[in-house]
Amino acid sequence: MSGVARWFQSRRGPASADVPGGQAGRTTGDGPAAPLRALRTAAAGIGTSLDESTTCTELTRAAVRLVGGSAAVMRRVGDTVSGYESITGDADLLPDARWATAVVRDAGTPAADHWADPWLSRPVGNRARPALCAPLTSGSDQYGVLVCAREGVAFARAEAELLALLAERAASHIRHAREYEQVNRTAGDLQRALLAEPGRPHPNLDVAIRYLPAGGRVLVGGDWCETVRLHFGRTLLVVGDVMGHGLEAAVDMNAYRSLLRYIASSELPPHRVLRQMDDIAATEADRRPATCLLVRVDPGRGQVTLASAGHLPPALITRGGRTALLRVPVGPPLGTGFGGYESATHRLEPDEALVLFTDGLVEHRGEDIDRSLHRLAALDFTPAVGVDSLLESILTRLDARHAEDDVAVLAARPHPRQGGFGPAAEDASEEG
Repeated sequence: MSGVARWFQSRRGPASADVPGGQAGRTTGDGPAAPLRALRTAAAGIGTSLDESTTCTELTRAAVRLVGGSAAVMRRVGDTVSGYESITGDADLLPDARWATAVVRDAGTPAADHWADPWLSRPVGNRARPALCAPLTSGSDQYGVLVCAREGVAFARAEAELLALLAERAASHIRHAREYEQVNRTAGDLQRALLAEPGRPHPNLDVAIRYLPAGGRVLVGGDWCETVRLHFGRTLLVVGDVMGHGLEAAVDMNAYRSLLRYIASSELPPHRVLRQMDDIAATEADRRPATCLLVRVDPGRGQVTLASAGHLPPALITRGGRTALLRVPVGPPLGTGFGGYESATHRLEPDEALVLFTDGLVEHRGEDIDRSLHRLAALDFTPAVGVDSLLESILTRLDARHAEDDVAVLAARPHPRQGGFGPAAEDASEEG
């Protein structure tokens, strides 16, 4: 039976006494209609977000609006009971926290077919200061209690019933908030585990990587960076973004990452790596599409070869500290099965740096992407600054820690050794 239905059933008995200091307990010519309207108004303001603390604050504010006095929540997680939280009104009105803690520990969950009196009340000390506790229960779970107190005026049954219904509604939202937090924690742990072990570039390449989940937001996305060590002193730099957020996107990100490592080890040029990744991903119906940028860095030849699957171009930080976007042919995202990827080659000097990034670094909602990229291209830097310092400067100046989306960014700078690396000509497999 729903909380409102139980409330109506309880109201079929004798009318509750008028309560001079409260609002919900007063009888009017409308009968139970007036307190019902007050309940609906109060309940509408509870559970506006998936944040547990916010829900508790909304509950205490609604309780004070209904019955006056002061209100607070004591939360329960397992066997741990908090002190008073989300206090609304004068905290001095609240009873000794030890009494409320005992209520939390002893409060049970009513049977499904019986709604027991859902409150406990008592005067506090020698003063006429009644206190009331309404358990925060949802299903078979108990999340704490709502504690209310006021001067002089006892709580009537009708008021207690209304507060119990508010507490029940809040408990349902608290349950959703905790479940949501658990999913977020699981996805975050997976994301951190997947990003914790990127490949090792050659020692002729300095690399720094940062991953920033979108500020206070709950779920991680499918943004990722990778480095793959190839033959002849070359390193493949990778940045990708699986469409969507949450655990499913993180799982697909790991699948793309594993596929990339496997195919890249064959030493194919970047556009052919993308071609094979797209062919395989397109055969898996549940695989989410993903954008991806591959940049093969060859410090021995002083060049980079790029290919893109629907991803933004990389930035080049020149010797003088200026920023330019490198031109790269853009094919469709991976997993679409359309193919059509091409490579482009650019020069890269030892004192120059590359920056690969996901769209969260530059994009602003409602802004044209070209304008967003121009903001990055307008940045100037101290010449030859280290890659870690370079990334920190970019993140700070673009305010990436307050980005609307997740941010993955990689910076790399070559420093070739004497004598170069490998043969002077590309392998025959580079063609096609």
